Amino acid sequence: MSEYKSILSSSCPMPKLDFEIITMGHGSGGLLTHKLLDAGVFDVLSNEYLDKQHDGAVFEVTPGKMAFTTDSYVVSPIFFPGGNIGELAINGTVNDLCMCGAKAAFISLSFIIEEGLRVSDFWEILLHIKQAADHAGVKIVTGDTKVVERGKGDKIFINTSGVGKVHPKADISVDRIKTGDKVIISNDIARHGIAIMSVREGLEFESDIESDTCHFNTIIEQLLEDFGKGIHFLRDATRGGLSTILNEVSKSLLKGIAIHQKDIVVDESVAGACELLGLDPLYVANEGVFVAFVEASIADQVVQKLKNWENGIHAAVIGEVIDGHPGQVVLHSQIGGRRVVNMLVGEQLPRIC
Repeated sequence: MSEYKSILSSSCPMPKLDFEIITMGHGSGGLLTHKLLDAGVFDVLSNEYLDKQHDGAVFEVTPGKMAFTTDSYVVSPIFFPGGNIGELAINGTVNDLCMCGAKAAFISLSFIIEEGLRVSDFWEILLHIKQAADHAGVKIVTGDTKVVERGKGDKIFINTSGVGKVHPKADISVDRIKTGDKVIISNDIARHGIAIMSVREGLEFESDIESDTCHFNTIIEQLLEDFGKGIHFLRDATRGGLSTILNEVSKSLLKGIAIHQKDIVVDESVAGACELLGLDPLYVANEGVFVAFVEASIADQVVQKLKNWENGIHAAVIGEVIDGHPGQVVLHSQIGGRRVVNMLVGEQLPRIC
């Protein structure tokens, strides 16, 4: 089984504190709260906005459309192969803005911590938050910290909000999808959900299965700059996986979507794990994969651009929007058969983000 990889090191050591676990006092707003924030949050995430330690952040915005999003993260376990709840929160918030055609710029960050969380675990999460924010080019400008009694939470929950400037060439809306549009997936699917399940179930595989969590800030900006309004719709394939997105679009437009199994890449180890667990990869969550509906004339160029991106090696055109079977997604199998891919009923993998 792949293991979580810590980034704690001598180059970024945990500060010496007179406490090893977080207690109710750390959420009181008093001395313990200030010790936790000053020695951890404010130091690690320091920037000109957060350093003011005010109730909010004030910043200049240039003329044009802005995008705003909010999200909460309750993933269990909080450390998993390929990441942890901290970087997942940053990447997820950035990516929600990207799917609106925006480049994420500012993020708020709030922690709800269960009494008893080890300070070393909190420090590890902070370092990953810092690393993810730096990599995506975003700044954490405001936030909050609360502590709840032991047994009233599950180690740590994170809430975020994000703001970003919409690209001037972006016009992203489900209403812009039309018959003949190609459906593109940015990479192979189902890695994040299976990485989480591998830890929960104690599964071991011949090769490591790690979460695909990553940010889209740079690649989406490049795609919009190059292809502009030829990109009709974007959506990240998180909870419910690829099938959920396609069904939502199909039912919203009352158009059919045909997809081709041979073009949808699933890692061999991931496919084996899905078979073992009785899961369909089409429904398994991703945290570093998005779906794009684009003009047919630019589809191959978009795929090539994605393949040149480090997180888009397996990008492909996997289908098209059609007038037939309105409101349904139909999979063309590798052996020549066809089946309807229905909307997921219930929760296949709870608390994966």
